[in-house]
Amino acid sequence: MDLFAGILPFVYVAQERSFRRAAERLGVSTAAVSKAVQKLEADLGVRLLERTSRQVALTSEGEAFLERAREAVAQVHAARELVAQAQRAPRGPLTVTLPYILGPILLPRLARLQARHPGLTLHVRLGDRLSRLVDEQIDVALRIGALEDSSLVGQLLLRTRWVTLAAPAYLARHGTPQHPDALVDHQCLKFILPRGMAREWVFRREPGGSAETVRTGGTLDVDHGPALLDLAAAGAGLCQVLDFMLDERVRDGRLVEVLADHAAEGPPVHALCVPGRQSVPRVRALLQLLVEELRPR
Repeated sequence: MDLFAGILPFVYVAQERSFRRAAERLGVSTAAVSKAVQKLEADLGVRLLERTSRQVALTSEGEAFLERAREAVAQVHAARELVAQAQRAPRGPLTVTLPYILGPILLPRLARLQARHPGLTLHVRLGDRLSRLVDEQIDVALRIGALEDSSLVGQLLLRTRWVTLAAPAYLARHGTPQHPDALVDHQCLKFILPRGMAREWVFRREPGGSAETVRTGGTLDVDHGPALLDLAAAGAGLCQVLDFMLDERVRDGRLVEVLADHAAEGPPVHALCVPGRQSVPRVRALLQLLVEELRPR
């Protein structure tokens, strides 16, 4: 049995929800696509698609099969591209997605990548939504936090630390907290996560102890990470951010760190890609540059 027979026609039909549009993408007749999918269903012994006169829909078996079939198609495309470009300089389109708060440290490095390899066409997508790499044709996704999707290849770029900051003027008015438990009586600026919940602050209650969430006070929250620093610098309260977000306001004293002895480790930063894509020259060039410049601390 040809393990790949009918796979590409099925994937295209599932993506387009149309035999005709799938045939146009493949450059063949609609009848040929229909026949290939029917043969695949016969080989598998299950119905993958429900057809009506107006639309095409996936069965539950089709949904499960499509997820793995798309991965297989993506890896075959990556293998073909790898062979074709193995001896060439990085060139062509490179799509990268990253959270807003990583923009300040990563965008300058992407600019250096572009200068180093002028044959690249960079497409940068900023957003906190988790993208589906295969579906959205994303080459590399930068993500903060533990890896959950084991089907992707992850490269550790950065280890982080939670830093708690306040303006000297705020501390002069309200006092400097000496222990995380004292934060219940302070104006603690909260970050609203993409799912709509406020992120709880994390500390080590005792230096060297384990990290845990701590109850904090406060009546002001925002859904944009850099805005926490703006508000804290304006004296609105304390903020807790990841160490890579620190800027000149910390260096010149407009913001100072508090509770440094209780600071907890933050989430790691990884670069993710579909298996096989990490060897494509343009993807490899990006990963090499990021690893060189953002070595885990």
